[in-house]
Amino acid sequence: MAQVQTPTPESQAQARSARSTLAVSVLDSLTQAPVPGASVGIPGTSLGTQTNAMGVGMLAPGPRSGTVLVVSAMGYRMRRVRVSEGAGLRVYLAPTTEELEEVVVTATRTNSRIADLPSRVEVLGTEEMAEESGIKPGNIASLLGDLAGTQIQPTSPTTGNADVRIQGLPGRYAQILRDGLPLLGAYAGGFGILQIPPLDLRQIELVKGSSSTLYGGGAIAGLVNLVSKTPVYGVPEYSITANQSTLRETNLNGFAAARGQRLGYTLYLGGTRQREVDVDGDGFADLPRLGNVTVHPRLFCYPSPTTQLAVGYTGTAESRRGGHVGTLRDEVPDADRAYTVTNLVQRHTADVVYTLDSLAEGRLTLKGTVSGYSRRVRTRVNGFDARQITYFAEASYLHALGKQHTLVGGLNLTGEALRPDAGSPTPLLNRYTYATVGAFVQDDWRTARFLTVQTGLRLDHHNRYGNFLLPRLALLFTVSPAVSARLNGGWGYRVPSPYVNEQDERQYDRILPLAGVSAERSTGLSGDVNYARTFPGDDGENIILSINQSFYYTQIDQPLVLDPEPDGPLQPLRWRNESRPVVSQGLETYVRLREDENELYLGYSFTDSRRTYDPLNPRLALSARHKFAAVGLLELVTHWAVGVEASYTGRQYLSDGSPTPGYPIVAGLVRYRSGPWTVVLNGENLLDYRQTRREPVVHGDLRNPDFRELWAPVEGRVVNLSVNWRLVR
Repeated sequence: MAQVQTPTPESQAQARSARSTLAVSVLDSLTQAPVPGASVGIPGTSLGTQTNAMGVGMLAPGPRSGTVLVVSAMGYRMRRVRVSEGAGLRVYLAPTTEELEEVVVTATRTNSRIADLPSRVEVLGTEEMAEESGIKPGNIASLLGDLAGTQIQPTSPTTGNADVRIQGLPGRYAQILRDGLPLLGAYAGGFGILQIPPLDLRQIELVKGSSSTLYGGGAIAGLVNLVSKTPVYGVPEYSITANQSTLRETNLNGFAAARGQRLGYTLYLGGTRQREVDVDGDGFADLPRLGNVTVHPRLFCYPSPTTQLAVGYTGTAESRRGGHVGTLRDEVPDADRAYTVTNLVQRHTADVVYTLDSLAEGRLTLKGTVSGYSRRVRTRVNGFDARQITYFAEASYLHALGKQHTLVGGLNLTGEALRPDAGSPTPLLNRYTYATVGAFVQDDWRTARFLTVQTGLRLDHHNRYGNFLLPRLALLFTVSPAVSARLNGGWGYRVPSPYVNEQDERQYDRILPLAGVSAERSTGLSGDVNYARTFPGDDGENIILSINQSFYYTQIDQPLVLDPEPDGPLQPLRWRNESRPVVSQGLETYVRLREDENELYLGYSFTDSRRTYDPLNPRLALSARHKFAAVGLLELVTHWAVGVEASYTGRQYLSDGSPTPGYPIVAGLVRYRSGPWTVVLNGENLLDYRQTRREPVVHGDLRNPDFRELWAPVEGRVVNLSVNWRLVR
């Protein structure tokens, strides 16, 4: 390994006018643990150093910006990195395996490498989180839409709400987790994905298809696990992002993290301010007036090398107002005031996770969360106040039996209680208390070098809807180091909830109490074939080629539909089960080529979602049959990069069966990095495609209008400029 030596004349010339020293932190890309004894040097010179026990090496004199360093360590792949201006440099080294195998996934409970999992998991990692912080720092909605097979569907032209649709199914069939803990769902899911910033996340994991065996009811279409950032020993991190858009959105977010021998912390604090904007000039806001503040501190304790305790709190307060612009701004007299809607939301969540890795050579995990969600709604025709308490507690144990079996089993308790407030202007008719006790077991069995079998079984008991037995089977075939195939299937369920994210606020007080309905049950099957190769590049950076072809089939039996009562006053609404299923099936294809920060992605998805109970109008509403996507990112020189993103969303069908036209979306960005500073100029929907160019979305009496279903953007073109300062010591 290289040692610190007396600089040669050549290295002295390179270091002239540079900083006095440069601290280089070398970390394991899997565990983020320090890598001691790593070699850091400048090719062609004798200037180099070796990292200490904390994975930190000091180069003196420090090389100037743009210098290429070679970082290597035994058991890791060598990496070349460029020095940028700033106080330090952090380098992640990958173990000597394919890069796709580096990614560790937590959503499947085994904390395994992505290439070893029989279940198909897609991951957006640290680089994607950092990039999204400069493009859309307020929330992760558009980032989730970048994943193949997912669609961000706007649900309200007044509040800007949106749903995450996985494989053609509405958002109520997807489960959202944060660090393996349930985050959103039912009544408390309103505006959920619009309140989660990317700066606070390390990665996003998406498991498609029936996943109820893993985490219980609700994960029929799949689950999304949001993984928070954690502190790294001896490497403090500080980051601030400021953003302004042409559609009057302002964001200011900050993050800090540090860890010592026994204690560590992370802290996120951010806010968003959006002014109402009427893009199409119809008098109604296409973007709501919004004020949002979120705080998320976490404290980490490390009593021993094998023990960790993490305690966190998340608080969100939000005011969201939409509707008639003149009324919002108090610019019209009382006689001319039109429809508006106001949502005042507060969400408070406490969570704790305890892990012990030394218990009989296995891992014991205890975790729990309690969340309180309150929502106050006011419209011109109704208003309601309600609150929901949700809780989750789990004990699980992970143990490896030799090299063939990895077992995990546990018990959990899930509950929620919805209570309309006594003083609600329009009293809600629904209140409920749900509780579910569950037990699960899963075994990853490496039967042979080429075959891994994952079996799972869950038994849930719901206090109102009874018992649910959920088997699951997944197979991983490793054909060669470059080719693998997966096949998995399982059962799922979802218990009835009176309120779902896509409902209009004016419907809430008309929904009758749940009576005579059963839980929805599902059967899911999916598979994929993956090809991944790594090729050496000319400049030392590896070129990674990935090709994936997948398919899926999901059937939901006894689907719940919300229909008006034919003879009731004010058209009350009642949930009921249909006798025939909803079926969603399709194909997904993508090709990705990547070299360091340069990337090319091409993707296509085909979705056929049908409600077989309606032979006259069988298409499931707002499920795009075809979708194409292309992404390109190119690093031009040391500091500059450009990116282009384009997609085409094909024909969709509305609830009444009428088709919609397909439409393109094009986006582009220019990024500049220098030391701790990153500046991004980003443009979304550059072609300015809007649904309101094809048809009006507001109809009828302006005091209580009808709104057209949204099948395309209504906000049009938007350009934003963000500035990020990030310091890693």
